[in-house]
Amino acid sequence: MSTDRSADRSTDRSAAYFAELAAALAAAGVPAAEAGATVEDLRAHLAETGGTPEEEFGPAAGFAARLGGLAPEAAGPEEEVEHWTWTADLFNDRRMLAVHGEQGWEVESLDPLGRFVCRRTPGSALRWEYRREVLTGGHRERVLAALEPEGWELFGEWLVYGYLKRPYAATAGPAGTVTAPPAAPDRWLYLSRPGKAVLAGWAVLVAVLLAVFLSDGIGASGLAVTIAIVSALSAVWTAQLETATGRARREADPGA
Repeated sequence: MSTDRSADRSTDRSAAYFAELAAALAAAGVPAAEAGATVEDLRAHLAETGGTPEEEFGPAAGFAARLGGLAPEAAGPEEEVEHWTWTADLFNDRRMLAVHGEQGWEVESLDPLGRFVCRRTPGSALRWEYRREVLTGGHRERVLAALEPEGWELFGEWLVYGYLKRPYAATAGPAGTVTAPPAAPDRWLYLSRPGKAVLAGWAVLVAVLLAVFLSDGIGASGLAVTIAIVSALSAVWTAQLETATGRARREADPGA
């Protein structure tokens, strides 16, 4: 009898899991026939392995995101898809990612210059949410293991930071779509006030070093070494200032 009850509970959990998965696909606008075929294929796979859905696939919402089922089908030919590349400093990147994610821009990757390479499909764009995490050493595996089951996908890394994305439809359903996205921005560079200050200071310093070099005050090797040292110190200072700013914000708003 207990065996029968355990089997019934397992069947109920499996049915609930696939119902949640089907709902996530439907909320993303996946055609019913396609969503149904996907669910049936997964059921067949599970029958062969004898495992549970959670063991095989993880949480339903996160699994749907990894399947790509939450990504909308293109509304037209590929040439109709909008493409846009932009960048921001470390003080401003998360804020601008949030702004552009609300407008339906999906960041596909970070290019070698650290710019965000985006795309958006007119007429069927999803809202996206983004987060930035420090990924160093063993911390990397712990962070990704905790976030991937929730539907977060790592799309790029810069310095010690990893950038992740997730469609709002993973948690908000149909509310995760953009009904009237604004036109693509003309800008490509978004600098914060601290970022502008760092950039201005760096430009002045390079100009001074170049002037000294041209007056034969230091040789070419001395100029290169000096710039390299100052660049390293500047990067360390910028990272520390950005970390301090983030800590102050969290203390001011514990729920952030």
